[in-house]
Amino acid sequence: MSIEIAPMRLGSRRFAPRPLMTLLALLVVAAFVALGRWQLQRAAEKQALYDAFAAGNESTRVLTGATTPLPRFQHVVLTGRYDPAHQILIDNMSDAQGHAGYEVITPFVLEDGGLVLVNRGWVPVGPSRAARPRVAVSGEERTLHGRADRLPLPGLRLGQDPPLRAPYPVVANFPTHEAIERLLGEPRAHWTRGAELVLLDAADPDGYVRAWTAPGFPPMRHIAYAVQWFGLALALAVIYVVTNLRPSNGEPRGA
Repeated sequence: MSIEIAPMRLGSRRFAPRPLMTLLALLVVAAFVALGRWQLQRAAEKQALYDAFAAGNESTRVLTGATTPLPRFQHVVLTGRYDPAHQILIDNMSDAQGHAGYEVITPFVLEDGGLVLVNRGWVPVGPSRAARPRVAVSGEERTLHGRADRLPLPGLRLGQDPPLRAPYPVVANFPTHEAIERLLGEPRAHWTRGAELVLLDAADPDGYVRAWTAPGFPPMRHIAYAVQWFGLALALAVIYVVTNLRPSNGEPRGA
């Protein structure tokens, strides 16, 4: 079964597309439009994330071991002490200028006995990967301020990661909370449900580089990508029409 498209007369030219070219053009234009719509959807998701980040500072909640799950980026205050002997360095993290380094994750024992992870910020890689940065911190009781968040996620996780092992600080590549629980020997029941992680405020002491923002590209970047995909779809449609216009060779109208 073949697809036949009747030629159309456009002024002194005929529009007579070939069936195979028409099918290919439709498929590619549809793909470009779908990608543009996907980018618009991503822009809406990122806008919601940025709005949540901005709204996080509107109020401050006390984080304890008994706190129920808080909205992501909720500003919190927590009292307890760091566990400096069991710190984790998340590898493959970069600062705003793209320099390689680690994010320093320190367990924090809340005053009621609950546990939470605190991200104390970014540190650069040393002279070599074998030379781990010095991230010592006092275990004295203190009050911290920060934002409820979660551990950073990889773009794509392939297979099962090997278990985390001492010596400390342990270097890990996008560890899950479950992997950290096993490393520390602390079951889920000991951790607060209020937040998986706290991003330490820039004004609090004993931290490193902390230029916290909502993760990922800003919404306008996705909108720009969407415009590019829609533009490609339009350009392909125009090319399809132009390349399929042929001289009418003097044929009478309606021939």
